Amino acid sequence: MTNEETVDLVNRLYAATGVGDFDLAETMLTDDFFITEADTLPMAGVYKGRTALRDLYSKVMGMMDVAGLKIEAITAGGDYAVVVLSFQFADPKLAPAHLCEMFLFRDGKACEIRPYYFDPTPIIAACKAKGSI
Repeated sequence: MTNEETVDLVNRLYAATGVGDFDLAETMLTDDFFITEADTLPMAGVYKGRTALRDLYSKVMGMMDVAGLKIEAITAGGDYAVVVLSFQFADPKLAPAHLCEMFLFRDGKACEIRPYYFDPTPIIAACKAKGSI
């Protein structure tokens, strides 16, 4: 894929998951797709398979009230893309969570997402605000 095609795929994947169209999102993922969430986060673990995004979104949205996701930038090169983004929470007193998500692609589909949070404190605070931890 060209860098432009990679960025387009990332945008389409965020658009599909943003409206809950996981059937469409899953067509953009390899059969052995996985997401690794760091051990410092309440949703820590490795989520595997085409339904991994669906499973992770369900878990995360049950743990915290995310009101929005703001993509700041996407860059791509080779088989990778990196997205700079933030989560805004329903409670305006909560600070947004800033992160980057690294995507790895194979054969025109995403095969891995690895989120990197600058500071897990806003995620933990959002979970505590909802009473999920």
